[in-house]
Amino acid sequence: MTVPVITDPQQVPDYAPSAFQKWVESLLVDPRDAVFFRLWLRHALLMVPLITVGYVYFTWWWAPVLWAVQLAWLAPPTILMLHCTMHRPFIKSPRWLSRVIPFTSSLMFGIPTGYAEHHVGMHHVENNLRNDLSSTMRYQRDSFIDWLAYFGRFLFLTHLDLTRYFLRKHRPVMAQRAMAGDALHVLVIIALSFVNWRATLVAFVVPYFFIRAAMMIGNWGQHAFVDPSRPGDSYVNSVTWINTPYNKRCFNDGYHIGHHVKQSRHWTEMPKDFLDNQDRYFKEGCVVFEGLDNFTTALLLFAKGYKTLAKHFVRLPGDTRTDEEVIAFLKSRTQRIPDEVAEGAVMNA
Repeated sequence: MTVPVITDPQQVPDYAPSAFQKWVESLLVDPRDAVFFRLWLRHALLMVPLITVGYVYFTWWWAPVLWAVQLAWLAPPTILMLHCTMHRPFIKSPRWLSRVIPFTSSLMFGIPTGYAEHHVGMHHVENNLRNDLSSTMRYQRDSFIDWLAYFGRFLFLTHLDLTRYFLRKHRPVMAQRAMAGDALHVLVIIALSFVNWRATLVAFVVPYFFIRAAMMIGNWGQHAFVDPSRPGDSYVNSVTWINTPYNKRCFNDGYHIGHHVKQSRHWTEMPKDFLDNQDRYFKEGCVVFEGLDNFTTALLLFAKGYKTLAKHFVRLPGDTRTDEEVIAFLKSRTQRIPDEVAEGAVMNA
């Protein structure tokens, strides 16, 4: 079996030396992350005027133009910018930028304002097990109906559940941040609705719900294939995608197994980590796809597209399984895992 060749990694942009670049790097803990500050600045300079146009000269024709820019083009890399910067120190000075960048990005694109608290403070701690509020484990992961139940719980109960989780874990500061951030987000939307309710509906309300649905589809795909005997093992409760345009666009986010194994790993180091650990990935029973991403994987599961998934399944060195055998393997990893089974597996690990 041939060794996979990585053709998709997103590298650090080669910015020309300039006074501006020097200033940007002076703000950062890691100069490799200058791309994130530039991204935030560029998106603010695009989005603020575009949204302002809708408030001053509203027409319904503005809506698809805004959504094409906001949701289809700019939101995915912005979400992954926030994801990367919440896992590693980002802003060195001034510290207030560490709060301003996430909040303004969340507001402009409808991203949950408590994303960092939910993702770093809870999801990575619980690692898709029973106490993870975004756990996919108890759902049938090739069922769209189950995903609707999963999304509905997140949409309507996440604020209450997340607050209770942090209080139960004796982390009141996290609870306060999660509540205050999203409360402020909603209050800004309510205030703007008195300025122009139609523009607010288009620019802020629709993205608020759309991005939450998109992120929950993404998380579903990232944790769709779980080994019921080792549900708390990142090698077999997460998925990796290689050689996909998504990685080039979204800071190597497809290397999700490597991210869960070491969440502080820099985004530029993900492809090499995968290549260096292919033998272990095969021995552990990892799920790796080529040419797909977490969203298309989830949609294929909803459509029971196992044949397509098998065609994109990466046969790591030593793997001689047929498509039929891969399909059976994938189906075994999407079955609902009752809490008591998962808890017993963790206790016996």
